[in-house]
Order: sequence, then C-alpha cells, then structure tokens
Amino acid sequence: MEMQETVYDVAIIGGGAAGLSAAQALGRSRRAVVVIDAGEPRNAPAAAMHNFLSRDGMNPLELLEVGRAELVKYGVEVIRTRALDSRRSAAGFTITLGNDTEVSARRLILATGLKDQLPDIPGLAKHWGNDVLHCPFCHGWEVKDLRLGVIDSAMAMHQAQLFTQWSKNVTLFKDPNKVLSAQEREQLEALGVRVIEAVVTEVLSEDGFVQGVELSDGTQCEVDALVILPNFDVDVSCVKSLGLVAQEHASGIGRYVPVDDGGQTEISGLWLAGNIVNPMAQVIMAAADGLGVGTRVNADLMQEELAHKLSQLRLCKTAI
Repeated sequence: MEMQETVYDVAIIGGGAAGLSAAQALGRSRRAVVVIDAGEPRNAPAAAMHNFLSRDGMNPLELLEVGRAELVKYGVEVIRTRALDSRRSAAGFTITLGNDTEVSARRLILATGLKDQLPDIPGLAKHWGNDVLHCPFCHGWEVKDLRLGVIDSAMAMHQAQLFTQWSKNVTLFKDPNKVLSAQEREQLEALGVRVIEAVVTEVLSEDGFVQGVELSDGTQCEVDALVILPNFDVDVSCVKSLGLVAQEHASGIGRYVPVDDGGQTEISGLWLAGNIVNPMAQVIMAAADGLGVGTRVNADLMQEELAHKLSQLRLCKTAI
C-alpha cells in the first residue's frame, strides 16, 4: 500500500531567529509546520549577541537551541538538512532536501539570512564576530575605550564617525587611491579620528586577540579591534526553480531580495523574513520580522480556507 504524503501548511527554509519565530507563530496557530535548517547561522562565530531584551549577552547558538526546544510543544517539525531546490506542485510547493527526501507545503517562507563575505586580508577572518566587527550596536560596548581601526570601505567614513561614540581612539586606514573631501577631513578632525593613508595588508594577533595591523607602506599600527564592512550576500539557490532573484541593495552593501510591506514576494505563496529582506536587521529585528510574516501567512491560509468553505456551503444550498 502506497504511503500518503504529508502536506504541511507551511514549510520554512532557514532555522535562524526569523525562521524559528515564524514557526512559533504558526505552530501556536495550530498549523502543520516544518522547518528545514542547514545549521549554518550567520552569527555562529560571535560569542554573544546583544540588544535583544532579556537575552543580552546570550550565545546566538544557544538562542537557536532554546528556540527549537520551544517549538516541540507546538508540534513544529525541524529537519536538520539543506534545502536544495523548490518547485510548484499540487500541494503548493515541494522542496527537495539534502537527505534525499522531499516535503510539500501549501505556503513557503524563506528565512535563510545572509552570508558575510569578508575582506581578503590575512589573519582577519579568525577574529570575525568578536574583535573584528562591523556594527557598533551589535558589539560596540564590548570594544568601548579600546584602540579601534577602521578599514577603508564604502561605509568607512560613516563607521569612523559612529564608533567615536564608543572610543576616543579611532584610526581610519584610508586607501591612498581614494580621496577624502575637505568636508570629510574636517569632520574626522573634529571627532578626533586619526587618518593613516595606507592599506591594511595583514591582521596581527597574539593569544587569540587582535594586536595590530601590517600596512602597505611597511609600517605597523597597534589596534585592539578592527571595524570592517563585509559584503552581504544572499543565497536563493534553494528556490531557483521558482525564479526568485536577488538584487543589489541601493546602499551598495551587497544583495537582498525585495518584498512588499508584508513580506510577500511576487511569487504567489512565497514569503520572506529576516536578513534576506533587511541586511541591517539585528537578531531581535529578524525575530520580529519572522513573527510578523508568520501571522500574515496564517491569515493568508485562513482566507483560502474561508473561500473553500463558502464555496462548499453555496454548493450545498444549491443542491437543496
């Protein structure tokens, strides 16, 4: 006898803060939900996350572990594997998984986040998320009053100015081939930012901590932490057959996928949540976005179900 396929109400690709929050909202709404989680959260290198009320300083991997445990009582299923592709099917969507199985669902939420593509500087990557950072609101308190070096990028001027709120010892390592305007130089001078006209060629460390940088002019400069601008990229390969396309963000920080105000794409039934939509969202913001998308997907399903019940009711009345 052929086994009947389970069709979930909602499949969620991505088990980070956004995906799990969407799953919780839907599970509590008594929906049949499956989360497909490759287990590669963007913030895994960080020892702690911040600006998450009641969870400040918590290890981000611990947050996800607690979140997955909370989903159990709501009947949400979590499959720890990678989603390879998604296609239209009679159910709505069918997702091919890396464990040689498939799952089908009426609606699909993509919450795969983004990937940080770091500058190709020897010694930098191993410090990422701790004493190599990009966001003062995420980790500025942890490097307060330290010697901070800002590596040149499209956002370096903004970062150099912003980080003076956390430290009065900020140095901008400016690419000599790029010109600062007179106004920019005056602003940096007013804030006490030192400008060194050289490219960082290597990050120097000792005992697991940043100690300084090697520069293109052959000199070294002592710093305790570095500020960089990663290139934010998103991976939509798990829905490539649906035709979803990422776009360049207007700010120049990388790629994202635009959606309407409710998180819905132009592809009917496909919704997005978290960093894939908003590259600048911190963990608590991604979680809130996931919650919002989860409630809106539930409302969308309710409308479909109501339309079906109305149709059945009218057929019954016609038959009488």
